[in-house]
Amino acid sequence: MTRRIELGLLYSRSGSYCLISEACRTGALSAIAAINGDPSHGLTFHPVERDPGRNIDLYAPMADDILRNTTARHIIGCVTSWSRKEVIPVLERAGGTLWYAVPYEGFEASDHVAYTHACPNQHLLPLLDWTFPAYGRRGYLTGSNYIWGWEMNRLARDTIMAAGGEVLGERYLPIGSLDVGRMIEEIRVTRPDFIHNALIGPSSYEFLSAYKALGATDPAFLPENCPVLSCNLTECELPALGLASEGLIAAGPYFRGASDASFGSSHEEAAFKAVQELARLLAEPGSETAPLANLLTATPSLIDAQTHHTELPTLIAQVRGGAFQILERQAAQPGDPYLTHDRPRAARTLRVVS
Repeated sequence: MTRRIELGLLYSRSGSYCLISEACRTGALSAIAAINGDPSHGLTFHPVERDPGRNIDLYAPMADDILRNTTARHIIGCVTSWSRKEVIPVLERAGGTLWYAVPYEGFEASDHVAYTHACPNQHLLPLLDWTFPAYGRRGYLTGSNYIWGWEMNRLARDTIMAAGGEVLGERYLPIGSLDVGRMIEEIRVTRPDFIHNALIGPSSYEFLSAYKALGATDPAFLPENCPVLSCNLTECELPALGLASEGLIAAGPYFRGASDASFGSSHEEAAFKAVQELARLLAEPGSETAPLANLLTATPSLIDAQTHHTELPTLIAQVRGGAFQILERQAAQPGDPYLTHDRPRAARTLRVVS
């Protein structure tokens, strides 16, 4: 008999990161449709959707509403680390699980979160390892003024310094700010080898547009001489960027055309696979209310039972002709959120941020 399981969706469909939200939501809904259309799963998912509407203060109460007032025990959702950290205390109190399908900065391993996208040992560190011999070790760091920007740039700074490099500047903007002029001027004056871009949404689009204009006036800032690096920009944001995206180099577990799958971006892929994996873990009747740790212990999974991070490959790609072209593929490796494996000493001194 087919079991009916309610599944929470918690994505903001407006605001600075709405394109990422829409990609994740599309992936999740596509997976729900595929599962519901296949009787062999023995279950159907019924989405219980909430939209915080870019208001950070609504994430926790909406997650609580899903977990308290419906039968859903699992939520697919959140884009920013800020919103994820708002939701975790609710998950802990209500016994729910968040399936987080967006790249993040690491240094977290919650019993109530399944991390299905990449963490720094799967995106930033391989990207910098690839960049140093190709372009140099003198970097400029940009970021949005919140957890993702702070932590990604702190790890980038430590990794650059441990490799004998130099950080020539580090500057942040409020989420949504378009005031990129000072960043561009500092880059023009300091002339780095590369730029690590941890801005999000319109701030990132404005920066990349201004940087392209700088390259048009000074060839030192063309992509072949001083590229912009990103660990969160994917195909879902290319339409918003247009020609400003040309030459951008990004790292992630998936790019369109890199496999037989036809996902629009790694955000869509990670959300799709999160729902698929959840359906597989819930195959046994009565498993709907089991804690995530119990599910992962009972059934072998690419999601590690201790850290709840996913084993993923690393692909490095560059935007050429409006699409990402793969430059390098690295084998899948487990997520290592606390960087306990073989990394430079400086990269192991980071702390958990709440």
